[in-house]
Amino acid sequence: MKAAVVLLTLSFLPLFAFFTNLPLVLSDEVEQVVDINDNPIFPGSTYYIIPAIRGPAGGGVKLGLTSNTNCPVTVLQDFSEVVRGLPVRFKIPGISPGIIFTGTPLEIEFARKPGCTESSKWVVFVDNEIQKACVGIGGPKDHPGQQTMSGTFHIQKYKFGYKLVFCVNGTSTCLDIGRFDANNGESGRRLNLTEHEAFDLVFVEASDYEAIIKSVV
Repeated sequence: MKAAVVLLTLSFLPLFAFFTNLPLVLSDEVEQVVDINDNPIFPGSTYYIIPAIRGPAGGGVKLGLTSNTNCPVTVLQDFSEVVRGLPVRFKIPGISPGIIFTGTPLEIEFARKPGCTESSKWVVFVDNEIQKACVGIGGPKDHPGQQTMSGTFHIQKYKFGYKLVFCVNGTSTCLDIGRFDANNGESGRRLNLTEHEAFDLVFVEASDYEAIIKSVV
């Protein structure tokens, strides 16, 4: 199905105008999601999201300022591999604690939030300046003048680790989350919806992070 058909049905033209085709069908293979130590990840625990291959790929995910806001509400991946970023928590809507499998609908939030926003929950918004659908936090009030989108995140197996996927509520439309360098002085790469290469990542339980770093240095 062409994305344009979905747009007309959902009235989300500003968001999906960036995509010519629906790039993804979720895999039928289901398995429990594990961290870098092969331990299952659970809702409520805290994890760092880092590249599956360390080095030039950069560091962990964090929050940063972008050109259209005075509050750090945009999710970035730090350029430096030594930066661990901010820990996140996963939540299965309507279920607690639950088990996280590949394909499980999830909400994601940072364990800490800026004082200038009411929520650290991940959302997708359209940055009009760079014309891309990006990952941020909060809600419409935190992204004035930008279109925001409701949906859930999923984890899928990918290359050397996993990838994150965003699925639009009430539809079968799911898009990979990749990375984009806006080249405008930001302190990291944007996480954005993409039909190209996804962000190949792994999860590190927050209390284990220092031990992992020492083992690879």
